[in-house]
Amino acid sequence: MILTVSLNPSIGRRYNIKDFQLGKSFVATDIQYTAEGGGLNVMNVIKGFNVPVMVTGFLGGRNGDYIKKELDLMGIRQEFIPINEESRSSISIISENGISTKISERGPSISGNEVLAFYELYKEIIKEVDIICASGSLPHGLPPETYANLIIMAKEVGKKFFLDTSGEALKLGVDAKPFFVKPNREELEEIMGCKIQSEMELVQAGKYLAENDIEIVIISLGDEGSIAFHNGYIYRIRVPKIETINPAGSGDAMVGGFVASLYRDYDFEFALKVAAACGTANAMEKETGKVDMFNMKKIMKDVIITKSKF
Repeated sequence: MILTVSLNPSIGRRYNIKDFQLGKSFVATDIQYTAEGGGLNVMNVIKGFNVPVMVTGFLGGRNGDYIKKELDLMGIRQEFIPINEESRSSISIISENGISTKISERGPSISGNEVLAFYELYKEIIKEVDIICASGSLPHGLPPETYANLIIMAKEVGKKFFLDTSGEALKLGVDAKPFFVKPNREELEEIMGCKIQSEMELVQAGKYLAENDIEIVIISLGDEGSIAFHNGYIYRIRVPKIETINPAGSGDAMVGGFVASLYRDYDFEFALKVAAACGTANAMEKETGKVDMFNMKKIMKDVIITKSKF
């Protein structure tokens, strides 16, 4: 089973508005509500592969009740710590040209007792899973070393930890040596502490991480594809051009497809193709963290991978 960690889940409200402009008034008639956030998006994609998955994190208030109900309807096993404050919401405005404007609430403050309760829960549930995948931001009140702590606890019981976050939480998480990380260019610059001007510099930064006990590194480059590092090899992944509808959650979809593929013990290059196709297919959907499997399989045929040694 795969455990996804969603410490800052939200209700996503998406408004599709034709000819959206700043400073104007609009009536939204095309509206969708979903339970989302990094870990939930990853979970949703993993479920699409019929791979056993459960989710943990924090939930509170009416928003938390809504998210819990949605996961129940999906048949997802969930082990959340209830919190006193309200789980967050986010609003995405998607215009006709595929440009998405997103506003996310900071999220609830987590108390010290709630943090301790989560650590105790996490310590128990990781014993029964094979892979742990943590995605998304940290809510207010959690220290930036939170993911690093979860990585250390997972490694103590021999579990593989996949990390996809940003900022100081990512930098400290990288120091804890997870099994997998997926920074984009800006996040990689934060880790390295310098600007990255070329693809050669991207490769050098990726090699640095891969040579420092991180088993798999994937650098996400948006519609330019990605670069992966594993077992002494570099994989340059290029994806086909598509008509973008909503790119939000494409990185989560990529992680979900990759984790599900490794769980099924797919060939590494095949897993990279699945991951790239999932990220691309997500951008063709209105819903965040959604992958149409038919589209994904079509896109896979046009994913190109070139392999070279470090």
